[in-house]
Amino acid sequence: MAQARVDYGKVVAPRHVGSSELAANRLDIFKFMMIFMILLTLVSVFHVWSRFKLVDLNMRISEASRQLNESEQEQKRLKIEAATFKTPARIEAIAKGELAMALPTEQQIILVK
Repeated sequence: MAQARVDYGKVVAPRHVGSSELAANRLDIFKFMMIFMILLTLVSVFHVWSRFKLVDLNMRISEASRQLNESEQEQKRLKIEAATFKTPARIEAIAKGELAMALPTEQQIILVK
């Protein structure tokens, strides 16, 4: 039988982790976690702020829409009121009653050429 040659080279034994290396590793993890928590907090605060602004803007939009509807109704009411003030029958009644005016007679009409 042939013998197989095996070359193992150098085998590294498990190293002993010292307390200073363990403390440095924990410090790195702590720094990473603190940075992660700060970023998470900032993102959360921004999310809450944006939602608050969204709700505030929706309330302003609904208030502006309500005021627009009220203004449109007021405008329609005023147009109807103005139309009633312009009627010839009302104008004639005010002219005869309050201002003591009358229609001109034939002698009062002068044609200008």
